[in-house]
Amino acid sequence: MTALKAQLQANLTTAMKARDQLTASALRMALTAITNEEVSGKQARVLSDEEVLSVLGKEAKKRREAAEAYDAADRAELAARERDELGVLEAYLPEELSPQEVQSIIDAAVAQAAGQGLSGGAAMGAVMKLVQPQVKGRADGAAVAAGVKAALGLG
Repeated sequence: MTALKAQLQANLTTAMKARDQLTASALRMALTAITNEEVSGKQARVLSDEEVLSVLGKEAKKRREAAEAYDAADRAELAARERDELGVLEAYLPEELSPQEVQSIIDAAVAQAAGQGLSGGAAMGAVMKLVQPQVKGRADGAAVAAGVKAALGLG
């Protein structure tokens, strides 16, 4: 068991003893998602801390999207619950990059691609390959892709 998964298990036990239903519920869902990821595929495996963070990021994104959907349907109490669960999960995730930090990473990657003679649509893949490892789990992929397109003058 990885250190992060062990920490989640320990925090779940603490939350259950403290009768903190919100935290316990959010951690149970996260641990279930991690277990599902571990047993998916042809052979069960133990996830690394990086893979556990990836699963937690996916779960956080689900909570964010559900809260927006509940807001659109005028279900404020359910949206608030999703945001509260999101807050529990965000405690385990790395800090999000600011839009300025993401833009500086994109600008550096675009300059590097231009130095290789790539421009326009052909540079999109090359720039994304440079940017993605630096922002993985710390910035929204769609926002990063939109920023790269804008920097390349594609959209």
